[in-house]
Amino acid sequence: MARIRVLVVDDHRVFAESLAAALAAEPDVDVAAAGSGPAAVRCLERGAAEGRRFDVLLVDAELGAGPPGAAVARAVPDDAEGAEGAVDGISLVAGVRRAQPAVRTVVLAEKDDPRRAALALQAGASGWVAKDCSLQRLLAVVRGVLRDETHLPPALLTGVLRELTEVRKHRTDSERLVESLTPREREVLRCMVAGLGRKAVAERLFLSPHTVRTHMQNVLGKLGVHSTLAAVALARRAGVGPARLGEGPLSGLAGDVVERGGQPA
Repeated sequence: MARIRVLVVDDHRVFAESLAAALAAEPDVDVAAAGSGPAAVRCLERGAAEGRRFDVLLVDAELGAGPPGAAVARAVPDDAEGAEGAVDGISLVAGVRRAQPAVRTVVLAEKDDPRRAALALQAGASGWVAKDCSLQRLLAVVRGVLRDETHLPPALLTGVLRELTEVRKHRTDSERLVESLTPREREVLRCMVAGLGRKAVAERLFLSPHTVRTHMQNVLGKLGVHSTLAAVALARRAGVGPARLGEGPLSGLAGDVVERGGQPA
């Protein structure tokens, strides 16, 4: 009988241990529990190193109680010792999807929330299940996601589809605005996304600071925003990546975006 390795991740210890014990009673399920995102990362890395990868991750939607997506960069660190900060549930889903794509994740939630469910699916989750569902329902979802099924409560489906459609609309609008930029303005925007201030962009593109300031103001105007940070957020929604900083005269430089009065410094 093929065994299913499940990792329960919840910072409410009693719930995590109780759920792990219930799942472990199944003859084909092996279970471990972790009380935080960093602890889950260590479990996943240890399992992979020992050749005993987990198959399914059950993640608390409110893990860490932080804003969704706030810690994606820390969800799966480059080294096993770099994960001591808080990691929220959605970030953990995204990090695991990136580092161990074969692992299926299911989010456990206390309440139906179409927005968070949509964020979870975008991050790579395969399912969203109520914490008060029956054990048999949860097992059906676990086995279903291993067959590449996606599981959502029927009551959430319309709301999640609406959220995903809205995200796509915003992305399309953002892409259209970015396409209105000239090639040079797009270069400047990519430097802004990389976190470069006006002087750094000028050095990188071999332009005068005055010319760069003009380009930056044109970018803000065409994108319909009033600050560099808003321009960067719009650019990321449109899929614009940062300028590669390993090339050119500013190799290795990645300064912070600096604004004064909403205008690029």
